[in-house]
This record gives sequence, C-alpha cells and structure tokens, in this order.
Amino acid sequence: MENFNNIPKEKFQFVNKSDISHDRKLDTKPVGYFHDAFRRFCKNKGSVVAGIIIIFLLLFSLIVPFCTPYTVSYTDEFYTKTLPKSNLFKNTSFWDGCESMTTNKSTFEFYYLMGSETGHNAVKNNKYTEDGGMYKFRLDSYFKDGCKYRNITTEEYESIKKYQNETGIQVLYPTISINDRPSATLVGSDFISNYYYKIKKVGLNGVEVVRDSKGNIQKTYKTHKKGEARPDNYDSIRIEEPDGIEYEYALSKDAGWEVRVNYYEYYIYRHTYVLKDGIKQPSFLFGTTTEGGDILTHLSTGARFSFLFAIAVALVNFIVGAIYGAIEGYYGGKVDIILERISDILSAIPTVIVITLLKLHMGTSSQMLVLFIAFFLTGWIGMANLTRMQFYRYKNQEYVLAARTLGARDRRLMWKHIFPNSLGTMVTSCALVIPSMIYSEVNLSYLGILSLSSGSLTSVGTLLANGQPHIMTAPHIIFFPSLFLALLMLSFNLFGNGLRDAFNPSLRGSEG
Repeated sequence: MENFNNIPKEKFQFVNKSDISHDRKLDTKPVGYFHDAFRRFCKNKGSVVAGIIIIFLLLFSLIVPFCTPYTVSYTDEFYTKTLPKSNLFKNTSFWDGCESMTTNKSTFEFYYLMGSETGHNAVKNNKYTEDGGMYKFRLDSYFKDGCKYRNITTEEYESIKKYQNETGIQVLYPTISINDRPSATLVGSDFISNYYYKIKKVGLNGVEVVRDSKGNIQKTYKTHKKGEARPDNYDSIRIEEPDGIEYEYALSKDAGWEVRVNYYEYYIYRHTYVLKDGIKQPSFLFGTTTEGGDILTHLSTGARFSFLFAIAVALVNFIVGAIYGAIEGYYGGKVDIILERISDILSAIPTVIVITLLKLHMGTSSQMLVLFIAFFLTGWIGMANLTRMQFYRYKNQEYVLAARTLGARDRRLMWKHIFPNSLGTMVTSCALVIPSMIYSEVNLSYLGILSLSSGSLTSVGTLLANGQPHIMTAPHIIFFPSLFLALLMLSFNLFGNGLRDAFNPSLRGSEG
C-alpha cells in the first residue's frame, strides 16, 4: 500500500473508454427443454409427415361437418349404396359415380332406353361396346333409378307443376295405365316404372323390347284425344306428343294422385324448392351408405366424436394418473404399496364386463357416458405407473436434495422440480393413448357392444359394421372409414415414436 501511495499524481492518466474491455453477450440464445425437443422432433421427417397427416385428419373431422349440406340423420330411399362422385373427374372413368358393367342386350336396352326418355343417361354418355352379344358400358349410379311411381297430395301435384313452369325442368313424365304395366314377377317391382314401352317374355326370365316395322319402340303411355277434358288436370310442360294425342301425367287416387317422376329431378325439386336445405343436387363425394346416408358426413362426424372423446378421456386420465402416480412415487413405502394394490385390483377388471354392467344399470340412452366411465375407470392406471416410475427416478437427484435442504415443501418438490422433468415421457405416453382410445371405441362400435349412432351422432365403427356385409357389392362404404382408421393409427405410431426420440434421446431406436 505504501508503494502505491508514493506514486506521483502526474503518472495517472484517464483511460479511453473504447479501450475498456467488457464481458460480451453470448452470440447464441439459451435453448429451453421443449424448444430443444422440438428441434430434435423436426429432424425426424417421418414423424413430421405423420404429424401433418394427423392435423389434416383432425381438421377434416372438425370442419367438414359444418361445410356439407347433409346431416347424419339424412337418408334417401333410392340413393342407397350410391358410388362416390367428384365433379373434377366427371369426364373420366375414375370417381365419376359410375361402375363398369358387362350385361346382355336386354339389360343394356333397359338402361339405354331409360336415358332416352328423360335425357339423364344411365349409360354414361351413351357410349358402349358390343362383343359377342354382351354390352360393356359405364352405369351412372345417380341416373340408374330413372323414373319412379309416387303417390302425392293435390297440393304437391300443383307445386310440382308450378316448379316446372317456373324452371322449364321436366319432373313429371307420362304415366302408364295399370293394365299396360309389366308384371312385377317378370321385371321386378323396382323396375316397373321405367318400362314405358312394350316388352315380351323371352325364355324363362328374360324380356325383349317389342319394336315396329321401322325398329322403333312402342310407347305405352296413357293417352286421350287432344281437346278432350283432361282427367289428370295437367297444365304444365309436356314431352313431345303425336298429332291429336295428349299423354296423361297422373292417375287419380283417393288421397291425391299417382304420378311418375324422374327421380333425379324430383330430388332436386324437393330439396331446392320445398325443403330448401342447401342441397342443390344429389352428389356424394364418398358415396352413400346402405340407408342412403352421406358417407362423407357420417365419417367426418364420427371422426370428430372419436377425436374429441379420445382427447377428453386422455386428458382426464393424464390428470388423475399424474396425481396418483406422483403420490405413489414420491412417498413410496406403505403409501406406494396400498395405492399399487388398489390399481392392481382395478386393472384386473375386463373393460367389456364394466361396459356390460354399466349398460344394464344405466340403460341404452347413456351409452356415451357408459363408454367414458369404462375407459376412465382403468385408463388412468397406465399413466399412474409411468408417473410413479419417473418420480422414483428423479426424487433422489441432487437438485431435489438441494431444494429439500433449502426448505422446499413436498408440494413444491413434486410439482416444481420432479414433475417438469418427467413431463416429456408423460406427454409421449399421453399422445399414444389417443389412438388407442379411438381404436377401442371403433372396435366396440363395430362389434355392436355399444351403439353410438343417433339422430346427430355416429361412429366410425358403426360405418365399418354396416359396410362389412356389402364389401363385395359396395366396397366404398367400408373403404373410406378403413382408410381413415389406417392413416390415423399409422400416423399416431410414427408421431409417438418421434415424440419419444425428441423428449428422451437416450431411448432413440428402442421400442415404444
């Protein structure tokens, strides 16, 4: 100190501020646990693609039910098992609502003449090929029903005529006298309405079109002379008629009229002019079910229920399981032994037995609540065991001992120090629980153990069950629900593996 005191004052000089060195800030920012896990997850391309698919399926289930004009309760008696159709592919042989047919001449002429009458060609574009008496063509599933007989009231009869006059679109077509209609045993009751021409029996079950000397068909419409009183009270647009003859468009019935309608145009009339429910024409992107319901609406609504239900159950199981497992793992000893025995007893009860007993007790009107209770009753046990293991792993770590030494209470040690370090593994497990819940719910619905279908709700499993008997004749009914379920399960497995590797790099490549 004395040497410093003896330094002359003139030896001291002010230092330039630019020469003073300071500690520089780090060029890189600190990376948090979850940010680091996210970066590792993004390096797994398969998991990223799986995550995108899951987001797409989730958005599909949430958005589509609000965008389609159809509802779950919607059905149509004639548009059953209708094939998928997209307007983008209407000029192709793919996704055009048509099926390839190879039939004999009699069946081909039936569909061909059906289109000749109404202009809605059941034989797509009237294109066909003949080979050895067999005809190959594409049958339009939206036009193949042609005309149908319907009994309507006088009010509806007048409404249809008014609609025709306003739009110029033919809905009603000339009717055929009951005596001139072919027998149901000969042509089938569902097809009688489309035989507006003479036919004759050929062989045991075959029919043949009767033609005149010029090769023209002979129409069997009910007629009266032009100028006579109209027994059908018809005063709307007509199809082309012979000179001096008028076709009759309705037969009087006790409660109204029997009419012959082009069902495609009648469908449009009903939905746009009467019901005004937003349906402009029959067009089903994924086709229809055996009851005539829109598969797209049913699938998206069922998927929405599956997602929301699975997420709700997984969240409740996560909360309950985390609390239960944390208490087991942190306190250990007798507390752990008692709680473990309780969970062992609950886990030994089969889920199907629980559902059956709950159904008997609560009835069939509360099946959603039955399903929730059944999944919750044992669903949290897996999360509890995982949390228990993680607490045993971390509770004796140095940072926990240090916090305890500084006076931290048990609650703070459990939820502030141990639980955050266990969260990565628990989140991964929770993500994998969601597809498991969905798969279980679909299985229970498919097997008929639970029926979740109602006026505004349906299930993917119900769609699969209803489509299974028709897998050969109408595979589209089961194809789209199966594709959804396959994509969901595969994507969640890849996504879960990516989460596991991101949150627990030491487990990378292991089974999980």
